[in-house]
Amino acid sequence: MTEGPIVKICGVTSEPDALLAVGLGADALGFIFAPSPRQMTASAVADIVKRVPPEVLTVGVFRDESPRRVVEIANTVGLGAVQLHGHESIEDAHWVAARVPMTIKAFSAGEPAVSRFEEFGCQYILIDGASPGSGEVFDWRLAEGVVDHRRLFVSGGLHADNVARAIAHLHPHGVDVATGVERAPGEKDPQKLAAFVAAVRRAAEGLAAEHALEGDEDEPAPYDWLTDR
Repeated sequence: MTEGPIVKICGVTSEPDALLAVGLGADALGFIFAPSPRQMTASAVADIVKRVPPEVLTVGVFRDESPRRVVEIANTVGLGAVQLHGHESIEDAHWVAARVPMTIKAFSAGEPAVSRFEEFGCQYILIDGASPGSGEVFDWRLAEGVVDHRRLFVSGGLHADNVARAIAHLHPHGVDVATGVERAPGEKDPQKLAAFVAAVRRAAEGLAAEHALEGDEDEPAPYDWLTDR
């Protein structure tokens, strides 16, 4: 696995963009199945997933979809993870989590349900802005201490110029970006993608150096989709 925060490129809509993101160093790709300018069909994503290296995590993003439909799509397409990005119930989240390799539960920053994350039975939590896909940054203080940072993904308005600050503030397991690496909704920009990945890697190197100076002991590794799926 990548040292430091993993890079999840979300809202991928084409095979060229998927392979570009992987070639530039993305660790995970997100495909949106919910209503959105970036919405994809299961068959289109299945064709892309076949070309993605196995070490890259493929994530299906759903919002208030029927649990059975979520599981059917995830397992038919061969996704490595499911991201529940709506107001799914605790019971539905558990039902999905028991039937797919990995589950990420997303919440809006400051949402009261964040405090109940552990009850959802998911491996990871993603904190986003109030309007997913809007490119708006939220107050990162709202994500402080909501969960062990090794289980935290941060999204919402990230781009190459601010992602290092988000990483320094929250030390998340991963960062998630869509709008910040696009030239149009669903169309990735090679220069923005490259700059974003490079910014994350530099930030990770800075954290590693900081920990070395402080003499920090290595922390236990979080869930590893390569060994646990």
